[in-house]
Amino acid sequence: QVQLVESGGGLVQAGGSLRLSCAASGRFFGIATMRWYRQAPGKQRDLVAAITSGGTTNYADSVKGRFTISRDNAKNTVSLEVNSLKPEDTAVYYCNADIRATDWQIRAYWGQGTQVTVST
Repeated sequence: QVQLVESGGGLVQAGGSLRLSCAASGRFFGIATMRWYRQAPGKQRDLVAAITSGGTTNYADSVKGRFTISRDNAKNTVSLEVNSLKPEDTAVYYCNADIRATDWQIRAYWGQGTQVTVST
């Protein structure tokens, strides 16, 4: 059973920083692109950042220059450094990854989410 588990959310004042982490566990052959999404109350889930297995990154315009995505392929982890936080960054942040399972099929897996709350 493949699982993604996030950690690192919390309550922070505007202008502050957090580091979100996500670890993949279980039996699988490899991980392709890893992503972070976020969903604010009453809104759709939006892509925040993505990173390929080769390290190519992509960011939503709203977080460029403030958020940094990285991964450790040896540890099957992806992180999101979130800086200069704004109240509008408040959301549940979800880890997502395209993982090649033991049946050789690539599927998208999701973590359970971690809450980030930015206070004024």
